[in-house]
Amino acid sequence: MTKNLAYAALLLAAASSCFGQIRPVPPEELLKPLGANWPTYNGDYSGRRFSSLKAVNTQTVKNLSLAWSIKMTPGMPQAGGFGRGRGPAGPPVPLMVGGEGPGDINAGGGTIKASILAVAGILYVTMPDNAWAVYSRDGRELWHYFWKTRGGTHIGNRGMAIWKDRLYMETPDNYLVCLEAKTGKELWHKTIADLDQGYFSTPAPIVVGNHVLVGTGNDIDSPGFLLSFHAETGELEWKHYTVPMKKGDPGLDTWASLDAARHGGAQTWIPGAYDPETKLYIIGTGNPTPAYMTGKRGEGDNLFTCSLVAINVDTGKMAWYFQTSPHDTHDYDSAQTPVLVDGVIDGKPRKLVVTAARNGYFFTLDRVTGERLVTTKYGQYTNWAKGLNKFGGPEHDPMKDPTVGGAIVSPTSDGTVNWQPPAFSPDTGLFYVPEGNGFSLFYLTDVDPRGSMGLGGKEEVPLGTAGNYLSAIDYKTGKVVWRHKWYGNGGSGGLLTTAGGLLFAGDGMGNFVAHDARNGKPLWHTRIGNISSAPSTYLLDGHQYVIAATGDTLWAFVLN
Repeated sequence: MTKNLAYAALLLAAASSCFGQIRPVPPEELLKPLGANWPTYNGDYSGRRFSSLKAVNTQTVKNLSLAWSIKMTPGMPQAGGFGRGRGPAGPPVPLMVGGEGPGDINAGGGTIKASILAVAGILYVTMPDNAWAVYSRDGRELWHYFWKTRGGTHIGNRGMAIWKDRLYMETPDNYLVCLEAKTGKELWHKTIADLDQGYFSTPAPIVVGNHVLVGTGNDIDSPGFLLSFHAETGELEWKHYTVPMKKGDPGLDTWASLDAARHGGAQTWIPGAYDPETKLYIIGTGNPTPAYMTGKRGEGDNLFTCSLVAINVDTGKMAWYFQTSPHDTHDYDSAQTPVLVDGVIDGKPRKLVVTAARNGYFFTLDRVTGERLVTTKYGQYTNWAKGLNKFGGPEHDPMKDPTVGGAIVSPTSDGTVNWQPPAFSPDTGLFYVPEGNGFSLFYLTDVDPRGSMGLGGKEEVPLGTAGNYLSAIDYKTGKVVWRHKWYGNGGSGGLLTTAGGLLFAGDGMGNFVAHDARNGKPLWHTRIGNISSAPSTYLLDGHQYVIAATGDTLWAFVLN
């Protein structure tokens, strides 16, 4: 054995030893309320991003201080089988390499937009084509996995899923990769979608039982879908299309033709929420395509784009749907995190799902049946709809479609909120979400009634904003209880709320801020740069940590 190989074996053995005390994460543990760990995209299946930890609270948060920070360096390092980071004693950490590409494609995407997993003393972090395991106590790297890409759009990666002793991540060139949590060694990878059709994959997988649920995205005229792979074997279990794909499919009558529906979009960009009582996975779908030109897709609602859909995890069959943006013409997809709430409506206990959509509207639904209970406009200047339709969704106003002369519309195509996950506190009963009140002129640049592909055929000119806010909404009424004004874009990475009465967010001006969850008052802040990932929290050795990322750097804070 050569000196380098012996050294690599020694490092791998050390990393494996470090993980030797870590017990696997069984599927039933993911069903428990969120506690010391953060084992899935939103912490738990509910989508609430609410932690029961309360050592850091409204009284103690003033003593929160930096514990450590680490800069993550993506890409293929120098030869020798090691990563670019440093291990516990200073030497390079083990590097694992996979992928179908040549290894020399530098596709970019070096920003942490992932929701970071925290499990038994280890953090799992991703960027497009890259994954790391680091100590949650001090940020030292344990291993680095690099995927040799074939290409694709590298706008971000939302994180990993964990199941027993395995990790799962999606790659921009549309593969689901299974890694050994101890070492980062690749166990298998499976194809999610065809790269040549314009698909790219950004979501974090979600594991329910032994189902690994994955979605994908694109803005080219291809159908959206959700897939389930077997967690152990990687075998494809089912594929649920989010648009009609054959004659007789539900919703086909809302499209101009079967061909239009089959090219209609409705991508599954963001992980959903899971209700173990009904076995329903509730997820939002993306915009229709063509996005701004309606001629090809007709004047109908274009189901099941811009919708919440509830899918049985065992069968892949849809149980119900609700469309938040019928006949969308502004790229107002519904790829926002739905949140499960057990609450009271009109004096009656109800099992609910709530969402604040990109289009400026807030919805409360019965999560068992899909019945609409509350619809309100939370974007203060939202003007693209002319009221509510018979289903309780916003009614599309044709006068706000892109025109040759231009139509003034709020919000912009970025929405009142985009992909950033919201938060909900059962202690306050409030749903927290960024609120952007931008205006744009939407011009029609292609008058061919057949429409342009994808996002083509229009020009959008920003006109400014009427204010950006951190907003708190009462799920029972849909009314905004308070707003905290941001002087930057704010909320760029998402939100976190805790039993300590706190709400964490980035303010768009480079500050990481802890707010009082009751009224939005800032209680603590630190200037670390614009937050790029949704904050999360975990407990280690009796100490509560709060973590967030700015670009390529991960920051951890603990009580001083």
